[in-house]
Amino acid sequence: MDDGRAWRSEYAIETSASPETIWSIFRDVPGWKHWNAGIEQIVIDGPFAAGIWFTMTPPGEEALRSQLIDVRENVCFVDETRVGDLAIKVAHRIERLGPARTRIVYAVDAQGPQAAEIGPAVSADFPEVLASLAKLAEEK
Repeated sequence: MDDGRAWRSEYAIETSASPETIWSIFRDVPGWKHWNAGIEQIVIDGPFAAGIWFTMTPPGEEALRSQLIDVRENVCFVDETRVGDLAIKVAHRIERLGPARTRIVYAVDAQGPQAAEIGPAVSADFPEVLASLAKLAEEK
């Protein structure tokens, strides 16, 4: 029975930027606010590595604490945000399609109370975020 406690979705965009260029943008956590309109402020508590926490403040909202739970250079990183019993994981994957094509994928996995409502709300701007990320990467 689906009780709304699990929700998954994926968003993707293709770009001519290399995985290394995309990764350099991902690693610059304080710079995320320049291409992600859903971030007003962001601070990371150490290097871009598994186990490190960061604090992100969406415009007009309270800050959220998230943890990098998997970091693989030029391939992917996964962050997890917990709010009470709700856990939202976002995998940011970089997939090389060919010599001059790369796919960037944001895969969202929400588990817990109200996941079916909160998951879509959290990821509603992902198409715009991906478009902005791809544009920045192509300009580098």
